[in-house]
Amino acid sequence: MSPNWTTPAAAALRADGLRVADLDTSATPGFTGDKAAGQQLLAERTVVLSALQEKLYANGRSGDHRNVLLVLQGMDTAGKGGIVRHVIGSVDPQGVDHASFGVPTPEEQRHHYLWRIRKALPRGGQLGVFDRSHYEDVLVVRVHDLVPPAEWEPRYDEINEFERELVAEGTTIVKVAMFVSLDEQKKRLRERLQRPEKYWKFNPSDIDERAFWPQYQAAYQAMLDRTSTERAPWHVIPSDRKWYSRLAVTELLIDALTALDLHWPAAQFDVAEQLKRLETA
Repeated sequence: MSPNWTTPAAAALRADGLRVADLDTSATPGFTGDKAAGQQLLAERTVVLSALQEKLYANGRSGDHRNVLLVLQGMDTAGKGGIVRHVIGSVDPQGVDHASFGVPTPEEQRHHYLWRIRKALPRGGQLGVFDRSHYEDVLVVRVHDLVPPAEWEPRYDEINEFERELVAEGTTIVKVAMFVSLDEQKKRLRERLQRPEKYWKFNPSDIDERAFWPQYQAAYQAMLDRTSTERAPWHVIPSDRKWYSRLAVTELLIDALTALDLHWPAAQFDVAEQLKRLETA
């Protein structure tokens, strides 16, 4: 572990007992280095992440059913896309299953809310990424009263059972909740409006959602309190500093992949024989 990490990210970022309303979104829990140190370490650690992910992919190609699922939740501008681009973008895309969950389509609305989630689960050997996830159904659904409380209230327990099944089947779940301050969000939205190459990322509804900030805080608090389990704990990342959130997610993924104790698959052929054949080919 880098000397700048005084506490491993997996421990420093656990949601246990955290109060969303009290979170310092500019903090760097467990990390004492500055931006330059963080960016340098990120460059080094993405190399480690890439090597571990390649080993996961190789094992999947050899029949290993285990996989890793990164769940990214956060308000607009929290940096989920940056994680996908700068962290997941550093690994072999062949070994990545990426899914983004927006407003359900008419077909998805005709099914149970977990139907579309199950369809997008990572295959054996894959690093799965959910940009938003099944947790939308206890967040935006709750905040905007899209279904009555009697319908969304049981979903916490249902999600816990769903994730228990996934873990039992060989999925390692890394759940990340990303938080920015209202001021930082306004800054990032302003940047999208001032740069033509960012227009595509802007949605007028992003401004409307700011009025629901207290309701979202309450919804996120309930999500953390009721669905952070030993088998699938939540990690909370203060995300005003993009370099820190990217470094933190990288560390969480390295920790999850290292825990799998992966080895390179053994050859399913006689290496010496194939070398001999190659020489005469």
